Amino acid sequence: MIAGEIERCAQCKKGKTGLPVPGEGDEHAKVMFIGMAPGKEEAKTGRPFVGRSGKLLTELLESIGIRRKDVYITSPVKYYPGNRNLKKSEIRHGTVHLLKQIKAVSPGIIVLMGNVAVQALLPDEKIRVTKDHGRFIGKYFITFHPAAALRFPRIRRIMEKDFNRLKHKLP
Repeated sequence: MIAGEIERCAQCKKGKTGLPVPGEGDEHAKVMFIGMAPGKEEAKTGRPFVGRSGKLLTELLESIGIRRKDVYITSPVKYYPGNRNLKKSEIRHGTVHLLKQIKAVSPGIIVLMGNVAVQALLPDEKIRVTKDHGRFIGKYFITFHPAAALRFPRIRRIMEKDFNRLKHKLP
């Protein structure tokens, strides 16, 4: 499927390290979660959200009655970029693969976690996660990235409220 295409993509690998992290979960999921890019732990395992951010994401999912295995989790950038800001060109390129994944999974709700996910899928919108979190724009639900919630307890409380809002819209 798309995972093989990602593994062979020289542009995806350029300037990055580790294993590819195409995504995982139910390939017919009704809800898809999109983050930013793999971290060190993800690059070691080839799985998305397995580090501290992943633990928090799993807790947030469970808090609203969702099992991690019942959703699909991915990001626009598929290889570990190191500790640096992503280039717009990297996000744009990764979005090519991401759009194919969205088409294949065909979720009813897509949760955009953080600014990179928003930039990837809603580049023409004037969306700021700090202002627009907790709301839907079409089938896209906006919230913070779990890494931000780990750094700032206030954001964690906001994410918990956002996930409760999401719960009421689940198919």
